[in-house]
Amino acid sequence: MGVTNSNKVIDTRQIPCGGSLGVTLALTAAPEIISNPTDIVLVLDRSGSMTGAPLQDMKLGAKTFIDIIDQSTDSTVDGQIGSGSRMAVVSFANTATANVPLITDTATLKSAVDGLTAGGGTNHADAFSKAMALFDPSSANGKVMVLFTDGATTTGAPPAPVAAAARAAGIIIYCIGLIGSGGLDVNALNAWATDPDASHVAITPNGADLEALFAQLAANISKPGATQVVIHEVVNPDFVITGIQPPAKGSASLLDSRSLRWEIPQLGVSSSESAALEFQVRHVGSTSGLREVNQSIAYQDAEGNLVSFPTPAVSVDCDIVVCAEPCPTPADLTVKPCSDWVVADLGEVDLQSQGRVLDLGVTIKQVCPGRRVALAAILTEVDACGNEHRRGMKVLAVPAHSHPQCRDVLVKCIRFVVPEEGGPSCGAICTPRSYRVRFLANTMDTDYRCCPSQVTV
Repeated sequence: MGVTNSNKVIDTRQIPCGGSLGVTLALTAAPEIISNPTDIVLVLDRSGSMTGAPLQDMKLGAKTFIDIIDQSTDSTVDGQIGSGSRMAVVSFANTATANVPLITDTATLKSAVDGLTAGGGTNHADAFSKAMALFDPSSANGKVMVLFTDGATTTGAPPAPVAAAARAAGIIIYCIGLIGSGGLDVNALNAWATDPDASHVAITPNGADLEALFAQLAANISKPGATQVVIHEVVNPDFVITGIQPPAKGSASLLDSRSLRWEIPQLGVSSSESAALEFQVRHVGSTSGLREVNQSIAYQDAEGNLVSFPTPAVSVDCDIVVCAEPCPTPADLTVKPCSDWVVADLGEVDLQSQGRVLDLGVTIKQVCPGRRVALAAILTEVDACGNEHRRGMKVLAVPAHSHPQCRDVLVKCIRFVVPEEGGPSCGAICTPRSYRVRFLANTMDTDYRCCPSQVTV
C-alpha cells in the first residue's frame, strides 16, 4: 500500500510581525497486503531429519510468521487474518498432507503447526503439488507459497517441474532452508524459488535463526509501506526555525536556520502506522500579507513512494510604518576599471550646524481607516538643575490608511539636530545630554457633514 497519507498543518492562521507558530509534519504508511489480499500456503518439512530442536525452531518461526501476517492485514494481532487474505498449512515427509485449507483463523493454523511430528523421507514434488491444489485459480488474490526444508529430495518425482508449473500459474515461491543433517541442496532451492534468488531464498545453519527468517519473510510478503524515509524541509525566507520537538519515530536535525532533516528507518512495516514531527518557526520578514510557511519539502524512501505535502500559509499582520523624514538623496559615483584616482563633482549640500542627531519613533494607537493624523513632537533639553530648555518642535501629517479596522501606526525617522554650541569646554560629543520628548496626536478628519434637509415651520 505504501504511504497512505501525508500532511502538513500549522497551529494558527494569523500572527503579528515577528510572531511564532507551530508546524506539524505527519506521515502514515501501511503494508501493501492490506489493499492487495493474498493467499499464503506454508509448506513445512516434517521429515525424520527435523527431529528434536529443528522441528521446535521451525514451529516457533512458522507461528511468528502467522502472527505477523495477522497484524499486517488488519493492524492488530486479533486471531483473524483480515483484508481478504487467507493462509493454509501443508506438511510433507514421504508424502504431503494438506493440514489446513485456506482460512483466516490463526488459532487453527497454529494448532496445525504445533501438531506436526517428524519422521520419514523428503518428498518435495508432492509438497508442491498439494500446495498448488489449495489455490483457487479464479480468485483475484495474490498467491504465495512459503516452503521450508532442511534436506535434499529423497523420494517422489523430481520437484523442479512441479515448482516451475506453480510459478507459471502465477504463484510466488519463497524458500527457507536449514542446513541440517539432511544434506540441504541450496542450488535446488534457488531453482524452485521465484527470481531473484536473493529476495526469495534464505538459508541458515542455525535453527535458532528460523524465527527471525520467518519474521523477515512475513514482512517482505506484506511489503512494508516505507523504509529509509528521508524528509528535507526548507521554510520560506520570511521565517526561521526556532526549535524541533524530538519525534516519536525516527530522528530530526536542524541543518541551518531555515532547513531540517527528518529520517525514519521504517514506517508501516507490519501494520498501518503514523509518525509526526513538530517544530516551531518565527517570522523575520517586514511586510504584511499571506505567507506560505515552507519554500520546499522533499521526500524519498527505499520503496520509491511518491509523496507530496500541502503548503499551508499564515496571514502576517505588520504595523503600518510611516517614515516622517526620508534620508537625503544619495549622489551616485562610479569608479572605472583599472583606475586608482577619480575626481567627481557631486553637486551641492547645505551647511548644517555641528550637533547630535536624534532619530525618534512613536506608535500612534488605534488609528481608524480613512483618518489623517496631525502629530507634533516637542523636544526639550534638561540641564543639571532639572530645568527644561526648548530645543524644537516638528508637526507632521500622517497619511490615512485603508486597513478595514482601526490599528496602530508606527511613525519613524522624526529627526532633530541639536547643535553643540554653548556646551561643555571639551567641544563635540564628550558628555551626556538629557532630553524630553512630548508627542501630541489629533485626528485631522471627522465625520461632520452639512445637513441637506430644510425644515419650514
